[in-house]
Amino acid sequence: MHRLQGILQARNTIVIKIGTNLLTDRQTGINRDRIAGIARDVAHFQSLGNRVALVSSGAIGAGVAALHLKQRPSTIPEKQATAAIGQPILMEAYEAAFRKQERTVAQILLTKDDFVNRTRYMNARNTLRVLFDRGVVPIVNENDSVAVDEIKLGDNDILSALVANLIEADLLIILSDVDGLYSDDPTHNSKAELIPVVESITPEIEKLAKKSRGELGTGGMITKIQAAKRCTSSGVAMIITGGNNPQALRDVLSGDFKGTLFLPGGTRLNVRKKWIGFVSHARGSVTIDDGAKTALTAQHKSLLPSGIVGISGEFKANDTIAVCDAGGMEIARGVTNYSAADLIRIRGRKSSEIEKILGRPSRDEVIHKDNLVIVTGGS
Repeated sequence: MHRLQGILQARNTIVIKIGTNLLTDRQTGINRDRIAGIARDVAHFQSLGNRVALVSSGAIGAGVAALHLKQRPSTIPEKQATAAIGQPILMEAYEAAFRKQERTVAQILLTKDDFVNRTRYMNARNTLRVLFDRGVVPIVNENDSVAVDEIKLGDNDILSALVANLIEADLLIILSDVDGLYSDDPTHNSKAELIPVVESITPEIEKLAKKSRGELGTGGMITKIQAAKRCTSSGVAMIITGGNNPQALRDVLSGDFKGTLFLPGGTRLNVRKKWIGFVSHARGSVTIDDGAKTALTAQHKSLLPSGIVGISGEFKANDTIAVCDAGGMEIARGVTNYSAADLIRIRGRKSSEIEKILGRPSRDEVIHKDNLVIVTGGS
């Protein structure tokens, strides 16, 4: 845990994600004792000089209890309505708990568009920066009452990783109803072992992330691994630990906790590269040969037209596109200098030939290395 100690010894920006199953119960609603404990620990984190944001699930779960429903709603309109009822109940519980700690909270509701749209992304970042400067604790949730895609496909594990990148966090802590990543499903295999440290997220690690859905929640270990990939690839550490332990956050702060630590990669990306690599929507893709893959992942070079063997989708110059290897795996994402139509004409050709082929002054690179982010397969 030596690398975690290095993170915890400095003043940091920390994101804490709390899952639905830790916060709500279908019969009793909000678990106010747990929220009170979280408020105490966050106030302690702040007293040590850390900036803390919470990503909190629980709006739909709170709504389920308030409406005395027998089960979580299944249709999108029902989920939206239930979230609209539950969100103010959830925030009232947080506000009361933090008020006892003499702390102020702010509600931040986000949708996918707030991340994908570059202007809205920066506006959200600036708002959070002001809140931190004033000692406020932002409590972030997806805007479930209006965001159809987020309810249907989204998950707060992914949201917490997006928020961690948005605010350039040093650490994401996911409080879960499981202690961490195990070698097998511990509910079915008593010999399954907790994996304390993950150096890198390999295909073998991803295979361990079996789906395990809670009754009120939407996530499982798969989304947590996806969140870890977003964090570690951009230089953010991530921890999964059991939130049923009332001392969980204090244990993390001491460096002596039961859970899984995902170590950050060696490269810490700036905000723009984080947006390109892990937030922006890819408008299309290019397939590259093995030589180009080595140049990008091992030598950190720009993508040239000579290494491109295929183009997919309709995109314009300055759009974000995915870069895939010969096996179809996305290995990078970047901002292209050329449209799909132009790339069809210059793929496989030398940079010195581009101007003659297109009939105009042109850039040597399809994607300059400053606009390129490796998302898997080395960095």
